[in-house]
Amino acid sequence: MNFKKLFLLAFIFASGFSFAQFGLQSDLVKLEIIPGQNKAVQGETFKFSVKVIIEEKWHINSNKPNDEFLIPTELISKNPKFPFTKLNFPKPQELNFEFSEKPVSVYDGEVIISGLIQIDKNLEIGNNNIPIQLKYQACNDQSCMPPTSVSDTISIEVVKVKSEVLQINQETFKNVEQAEPEINVEKSEDSLASTLESSGLILSLLIIFLGGLALNLTPCVYPLIPITIGYFGGQSEGKTSRLFLLGILYVLGMALTYSVVGVVTALSGSVFGSLLQNPFVIVGIAFLFVLLSLSQFGVYEFKLPDSLVAKAGGAKAGTFGAFFMGLTMGIVAAPCIGPFVIGLVTYVAAKGDPFNGFLMFFVLALGLGLPYLVLALFSGKIKKLPRAGDWMEGVKHIFGFLLLGMAIYFVGPILPKEISSYILPMFGLIAAIILLFLDKTANQIIGFRWFKIIFSIIVLLISVYSLIPSKDISPDWKEFSEANYNQSLVDGKKMIIDFYADWCIPCKELDALTFSDSRIVELSKEFDAYKVDMTQTISEETEAIRDKFRILGMPTVLIIDSNGNEIERITGFVNADEFLGIIQKVK
Repeated sequence: MNFKKLFLLAFIFASGFSFAQFGLQSDLVKLEIIPGQNKAVQGETFKFSVKVIIEEKWHINSNKPNDEFLIPTELISKNPKFPFTKLNFPKPQELNFEFSEKPVSVYDGEVIISGLIQIDKNLEIGNNNIPIQLKYQACNDQSCMPPTSVSDTISIEVVKVKSEVLQINQETFKNVEQAEPEINVEKSEDSLASTLESSGLILSLLIIFLGGLALNLTPCVYPLIPITIGYFGGQSEGKTSRLFLLGILYVLGMALTYSVVGVVTALSGSVFGSLLQNPFVIVGIAFLFVLLSLSQFGVYEFKLPDSLVAKAGGAKAGTFGAFFMGLTMGIVAAPCIGPFVIGLVTYVAAKGDPFNGFLMFFVLALGLGLPYLVLALFSGKIKKLPRAGDWMEGVKHIFGFLLLGMAIYFVGPILPKEISSYILPMFGLIAAIILLFLDKTANQIIGFRWFKIIFSIIVLLISVYSLIPSKDISPDWKEFSEANYNQSLVDGKKMIIDFYADWCIPCKELDALTFSDSRIVELSKEFDAYKVDMTQTISEETEAIRDKFRILGMPTVLIIDSNGNEIERITGFVNADEFLGIIQKVK
């Protein structure tokens, strides 16, 4: 692109933004829904058309503009349960403009986009409303408006019997110029959703299992390591068969929780991991950690009543505990959102099949949990080193403090923010002092005593460091609101929008390791930087934001250029160098 083109583009967009400030954009494009049939049948497709009415003397770019800097027109379904399987755009016009060295592909006047909507075979009979959105950029001969969108709703009555369906508005469909059908899949054909769609069931499950294994490389699963060690370190007599059984039950518990999440996702398309926004769930997890820690301090022994053990066929103590721990750890691991899980959520939500959702998330959890089966075996073997005795009780005390620390960590999001950041470091100080000066268990064993001293000093130093006030270095985050966001679009500002939740561990990693980097803080001054708190995901406000930006999990960071285009969607932790490379390219 030459400098003349850049200059002309700058002038065009600047004039467009000034038009928008005076409210001249809202009526440039209107939609009219034209159904192709009166009803839809379960398991089949529904034919529809959308008449796009463009204001006189204005035009919008086609779905395939000739220049990469032009904004294409897109038609999307806002309900993942009703995906578009085909879209037919009309043949565009080729017009010449000063800012482009070649003709620009545009639509003007009235054009009709036709398509098919997939109806799930298990969808309930009755009426359904499908929100749709047309994304476009309007221009005239002198200027272009900022990219925007217009919405409407397609109403469909779903029936079982095909004989009830009548073809209507056939004259409209007869006159539609059919272009090459397009599959409307979010992002590229290389996405996980399209990969699973094109693979058989067995291959799809293998891909998902390997993806579950890969999740262990993400920072949000780190809390499971001390919890697993702490729990299995106090289990059994070190027999391999016994530990293997407990580990299997632990992993199956995790898998069951993930499977339930998969079913919920299939039925509602809700935010994955939103269980942890519920205070009752958070308090329940913390309470379980406290109970488990008490068993490590010798308050009680975690086992089933003898009568139930006998009925269960002689199962030894701890089997129910291992399974229940796995159920809870599934919830702990649920916010582990990354591109792979986002893709799976999108696929399951679009399919809307509860059985598929259950199966795929069950296999995902098996992949995630496999390393913890190995960890369970290793942790349980600790009791055999070198011989059970007082030193083992000392180890259990350390694990007990770790579990109490996890309980405090999980209640942090529901505590007042003024104190939540101090409670865990204060607990670390108290625990370190108790281990150093008050807990004399196994101090006669030199090796263990030195281990406890070193461990306690490390905890003490980390806790003191956490309590030292420090000047936070971070971008100049602004409060997100619809008005502020729209003003940034009108002003042609580049944007960084960080969707986070208090229960999201990778979100905290981003704040501590990425957004605190001085290079990113400096470069972020060229952006409008917004933080969006999604902790309470069931509130009306966050639900509206989630739908608007198609947010499936946290963290999600949107990078938007000066033309209002989303050029990067980050789901998961990225380091400072990688994030810097992304925002340096934004124009």
